[in-house]
Amino acid sequence: MNSPLSRALHGIGLLLVVLFTLFPFYWMVSSSFKQQADLLASPPLWIFSPTLDHYRAVLADARVLSSIMDSVIVASITTAIAVALGAPAAYALARFDFRGKSDLWFWFISNRMISPIVLALPVYLLANQLRLLDSYAVLILIYLTFNLPIVVWICTDQFRSIPNELEQAARLDGASQFTIFRKIYLPLGLPGIAVSAIFSFIFSWNELLYALVLTRRNVQTAPVIATSFMSGYELPWGKIMATGTLIVLPVTIFAILVSRHMVRGLTMGATK
Repeated sequence: MNSPLSRALHGIGLLLVVLFTLFPFYWMVSSSFKQQADLLASPPLWIFSPTLDHYRAVLADARVLSSIMDSVIVASITTAIAVALGAPAAYALARFDFRGKSDLWFWFISNRMISPIVLALPVYLLANQLRLLDSYAVLILIYLTFNLPIVVWICTDQFRSIPNELEQAARLDGASQFTIFRKIYLPLGLPGIAVSAIFSFIFSWNELLYALVLTRRNVQTAPVIATSFMSGYELPWGKIMATGTLIVLPVTIFAILVSRHMVRGLTMGATK
C-alpha cells in the first residue's frame, strides 16, 4: 500500500481533483481580465493582454456595491441568528434524552434533503401574503431554514465529543445548566461553532434562487446583480466574470484564513 507506485498514483489522483476543482475559478478570474473579443475567441485564448476595463465598469456601477452590502447584511444576520438558536438546540440534542428526540433530529437533517426549487413558489406566495417580499426579513427567514440545520448538525456532533465528566464535575460545584453550557460547552465547542458559522455565512452569501424570486429593487444580493447583466441581445461576460470574482474573493480569503479552524472543527467531533 505504501509502495512508490501507489504513492505516485495517489498524488496524481489528488492533483487531478485539485485541478478539476480549481479550473472553474481560474477560468472565471482569467476571463474577467480578457477583452470581449478574447472571451469569444475559438479556440480559447490562454495567452492574452489583460485589461481592467470590466472591473472599472463594475465598480463604477452603484448597484454592485449596494448589492454586496445587502449580501453582507443578510449573510451576517442570518449567521448570527442561526448560531444563537442552533448552539443551544445542539446542546439539548447532545446531552438530554426526551420524547421525540430522534424525530426532531431527523427533521433537522431532512431539511437539507429538500430541493429549494420545490419550495420557491410556496415561499413566494406566503411572503406575498405577509407583505415581506423585497425585504431583508424574507431572505433572512428563508435562509435560516437551511442554515439552522447545518449549525445544529455540526454543533451536536461537537458537543457529543466533550467528556461528560466535565459536566458532572461542574454540577458537583453547584453550577446551573446555563452556566455549564456557557462556561464548558461553548468554549470547548468553539471550533464546531466557528465551522457552522462559516458554512452558514457562505451558503447565505452564495444563494441565488430565493434571492432572485423574493427580491426586486429594495434588496438585491450580489449573485442577483451578477445575473442582471445578462440581456436578450448581449452577454457581457467580462462584467459577469468580474462581478463573480468580486463575490467569490472575500469568501475565499476568509475561508483560507480560517481553514485551520475549519479542519479542527470538522475532525474534533469524529473521535472521543
